[in-house]
Amino acid sequence: MSIPSPKLEAEILAVEQRRQDALVAGDLDALSEIYDDSLIHVHAPGLVHTKQLLLEHVAVRRAYIEITRQDLLVRVFGDTAVVTGGIVNRMRAPGGGERIVDGVVTQVLHHEEDGQWRFVSFQMTPYGDQVWGSLPSEKEAGA
Repeated sequence: MSIPSPKLEAEILAVEQRRQDALVAGDLDALSEIYDDSLIHVHAPGLVHTKQLLLEHVAVRRAYIEITRQDLLVRVFGDTAVVTGGIVNRMRAPGGGERIVDGVVTQVLHHEEDGQWRFVSFQMTPYGDQVWGSLPSEKEAGA
């Protein structure tokens, strides 16, 4: 594992910001450019989309109002980057109104031959009940 240089981290986070902006704007051209053709995108409820299905989802539903990311950790392994951190999606609800979907996201980007970073994987896990509680080491760290 390699902690990226500040310049490389900024480059990867800029692609993530571009993704957020494009989802809110419904910019399919921008999304098509930053999503690899092999993209697998797993939404919070477990719905799995390919690149083409995700682009259709964005075009038809125009669900995203605002996306906020939190505490992003960027790790780089050669030509692959993994970005992990919190997300809050403010979205249009299917029946009208708005809803909030929040949780933790893991994204994988690949550095392509053309010099661009592209998303190859996205997995969102919504926050849920923490039925097991903290581990002993977590309790000690918080004390």
